[in-house]
Amino acid sequence: MDRTLRPKYWVCGSRSWFKLGTFIFLGIVVLLFATTAAKAQTLTPLYEFQGGADGESPNGVVSDSAGNLYGTTIAGGQTIFGTVFKLSPSGAKTILYNFTGGTDGGEPHGMLVRDAQGNLYGTTEYGGNLNAQCAGAQGCGVVFRISPSGHETVLHRFTGKADGGQPLAGLTIGRSGNLYGTTAGGGNSGCSYFAVGCGVVFKIDSAGRETVLYSFAGGSDGGGPESPLLLDSSGNIYGSTTGVGAGSQGTIFKLDSIGHETILLTFNGTNGSQPYGALALDSKGNLYGTTYGGGNLNDCNQGFGCGIVFELKPDGQEPILNVFTGGSGGGLPVAGLVRDAKGNLYGTNVEGGEGTNCCGVAYEVTPSGVETVLHTFTDGADGGSPVTDLSQDGKGNLYGCALGGTYGYGVIFEITP
Repeated sequence: MDRTLRPKYWVCGSRSWFKLGTFIFLGIVVLLFATTAAKAQTLTPLYEFQGGADGESPNGVVSDSAGNLYGTTIAGGQTIFGTVFKLSPSGAKTILYNFTGGTDGGEPHGMLVRDAQGNLYGTTEYGGNLNAQCAGAQGCGVVFRISPSGHETVLHRFTGKADGGQPLAGLTIGRSGNLYGTTAGGGNSGCSYFAVGCGVVFKIDSAGRETVLYSFAGGSDGGGPESPLLLDSSGNIYGSTTGVGAGSQGTIFKLDSIGHETILLTFNGTNGSQPYGALALDSKGNLYGTTYGGGNLNDCNQGFGCGIVFELKPDGQEPILNVFTGGSGGGLPVAGLVRDAKGNLYGTNVEGGEGTNCCGVAYEVTPSGVETVLHTFTDGADGGSPVTDLSQDGKGNLYGCALGGTYGYGVIFEITP
């Protein structure tokens, strides 16, 4: 599938786009689950971006034990290439780093990850190696580290070739401190998705050396990964691909410690289509996730479906926990899931909600598949159409970002139990 054919959605502001794929769906799922009314959770806008030097289009946030939140904006800052910021519990925002779009990178995507020393790690889609071009722009992205004082170190500059190019997801830290991630392009030169290549899974070791663990061929093995990776206690890596080629609707894959890929699930429309968000994993090896389309194919997007919440068991069975209809329970989840200790799943939808068809919801799905709407976005100070993954702190508070807000450049919000 050529990137230029993909419909686009604004990401938490007025500049950057979230790229979503086209859909070809077959069949109808008749399994529907009831949506209950909103619980007693409270959504509080924590910060509204004002654009320009303040930043535009936040990618989501992670927290530390003191309650500080850390994140990136795709655009804005001292230039137009994005920022890394810190938000204190009192609501004071500090910009830790301004990207220049040069060798330091530009346009960060995905949530940051934080190590025990307080260093922050992430990726940018462009910049880096300025002798390389991806999608007509200079540079194919970087992997970066930001110290607590705001000093940036570039760990890897992608070339768009065998090492990959254009990472659109954040990173995962392994037990030994290695970083794991994906690029949507580069890799196998025989596959064309993001100009050249269908993407890779990579590792960055503590010395900053990149190892390509897998290059997607764009066939049954999938291609074009845009979501973060998940690691289990045995060192296996799990992730998703959005799909490459006509009719391809995405996969869930597993890589073992030597880079052997196993396709765990291939989406076909009725069982979901095009996963973009983070996966969750329980102690029994069950995976949980969302797909942007599929499910009941009579709903949303002129018959493409409104998306699902799914469980993927180790034996390959895929119980569909919830089918979105685009009504009061929302639809079209771009974000993935976070899972609490009781097995409840939390996420957001970009459309739907009580009394509206535009602004989306935050929701909970129980282990038995009952959806409860936690908040219906109004497109006011709380923003609307949230597209980034949620995060959760030790107290069970949820954090995320939404479009719009008072200034139109994005909102950071908290949902309290």
